[in-house]
Amino acid sequence: MKHKIIPTVVIIATFLVFGCIQSLDAQKNQNSANVIVYGGTSAGIAAAIQSSRMGKSVVLIEPTNRIGGLTTGGLGQTDIGNKIAIGGISREFYENIKTYYDNPKNWKWQKKSEYLDGGQTRTERGENSMWTFEPSAALSVYKDMIAKENITLIYNERLNRKNGVKKTDGKIQSIKMESGKVFSGDVFIDATYEGDLMAISGVSYTYGRESNDQYGETLNGVQANIKNTSLRGIVSRNGYNHNFIPGVDPYVKKGDPKSGLLPNVVEKPGLEGSGDKKIQAYCFRMCLTDHPENRIPFKKPEGYDEIDYELLFRNYEARKGPIRDMYNYGNSLLPWINSSMPNRKTDTNNKFGFSTDYIGKNYEYPEASYVERERIVEDHRKYQMGLMWTLANHPRIPKEVRDEASRWGTTKDEFERPDGWQQQLYIREARRMVSDYVMTQYNCEGLHIPNDPIGLGAYGMDSHNIQRYVDANGFVQNEGNVEAHGFKPYPISYKSIVPKKEECENLIVPVCLSATHIAFGSIRMEPVFMVLGQSAATAASLAIDTGSAVQDVHYLTLRKALLKDGQRIK
Repeated sequence: MKHKIIPTVVIIATFLVFGCIQSLDAQKNQNSANVIVYGGTSAGIAAAIQSSRMGKSVVLIEPTNRIGGLTTGGLGQTDIGNKIAIGGISREFYENIKTYYDNPKNWKWQKKSEYLDGGQTRTERGENSMWTFEPSAALSVYKDMIAKENITLIYNERLNRKNGVKKTDGKIQSIKMESGKVFSGDVFIDATYEGDLMAISGVSYTYGRESNDQYGETLNGVQANIKNTSLRGIVSRNGYNHNFIPGVDPYVKKGDPKSGLLPNVVEKPGLEGSGDKKIQAYCFRMCLTDHPENRIPFKKPEGYDEIDYELLFRNYEARKGPIRDMYNYGNSLLPWINSSMPNRKTDTNNKFGFSTDYIGKNYEYPEASYVERERIVEDHRKYQMGLMWTLANHPRIPKEVRDEASRWGTTKDEFERPDGWQQQLYIREARRMVSDYVMTQYNCEGLHIPNDPIGLGAYGMDSHNIQRYVDANGFVQNEGNVEAHGFKPYPISYKSIVPKKEECENLIVPVCLSATHIAFGSIRMEPVFMVLGQSAATAASLAIDTGSAVQDVHYLTLRKALLKDGQRIK
């Protein structure tokens, strides 16, 4: 019998060994914390910091190798609207930015005395905050803030969007990454620009533009009119800014519709005020410099095709008079906004009719696979690279424009890519949750006031262009631009960042929150995302303490905690 026992023992031992190995592998891939934050954007960082400060264990998962989203990705001149609306960790960040630049060591390419900030971000005398900064400065400040907290930071882990969420009885138990790693927690916060965790958790959402009729708005849907009036009588010059000068032909062969339309032009915009699934344009907020030692000249990208820039050429050629006078506003040679940042760098953004916004090329992005999104991002980069090379070099561009554009280039010392381009595309809008409270134009204009505020929005209702079309005169126009300003800071509802209770009880969504296209156009600013991230983490901690669903957090308790931590909610 002994010769039969030995194999049995070996088999049992083998199973035990393999079982232990599998158990160890499972433990290696299993991570748990009170709060799991998916997305290392500015909102995600604020959420992680607040969770730590409230004594909760927290894991912050960033799908790429760089935290900070747009705040560290080139958007250095902060869109605020009204600084008084910003409190808590968000204001703390901008105070830390000032401390960073108070250090002479952080002025490499110019003296501090030589730098002049401007516009809405100008630091007033005696102010202890600074609102304009280099991407690298923001990254340094964020890393310092995280290092002081008990935060487990995970890089390069993307959510498995096929079956990466395990839910039981309306609660997320764990999320699984493409790598196989699993993260379990009590409350989850989706702080991504795309809302991927929200989407695969069974939460209602939308994307694109609602019709004006859906929520009784006036500035949503197709906006082809030159002027539209807001609910409070504010006139929004929707079709005026960032458009072509009159007379730019849209056809491959001028005047010949049979020759076909030039790239990214459609025949008709749609009915005024009607909804669609089109998205306001994305771009890269380039960090440029004119310092010779730190400048990388613009290069022609592979696959460059000048027909992609034919509308740019025709826009210059259709002008009457000097280039600086070709628009009714701006007085600029270049079709971009160069907002100065420290160390002779800029935050460069879209301006005029043909610029850095790649209009009409992002419609698929919200629902696209990771592979498709990467293709869209690279397509945007190639377009923008080609635009900058064209402005600096192409003979059909006026010489004075080429001379000015050639002074600029990407920076050597900001981003990981050797060509000076960042990886973070400006995702101005993607998915938006649909919860029990939808923020609308009525909220922005102060006509509807929620009874559960967790932060303030303060910027104007703002949408970049969404499509190019042929107008009634047979010329090309952009459509979708909305710039409606002139209202006070307004409260954002707690119910707008939590899903309907029947859909998920332990998920909070501070970025892709429940708002219409036009209301989101005001809320979607980085300082406000930080505010909402902190408020989301506060609510998450209170839900954990009481063992309740996030929808059942007692608002007066939440309000007291928010005010204690410096949030501004009225």
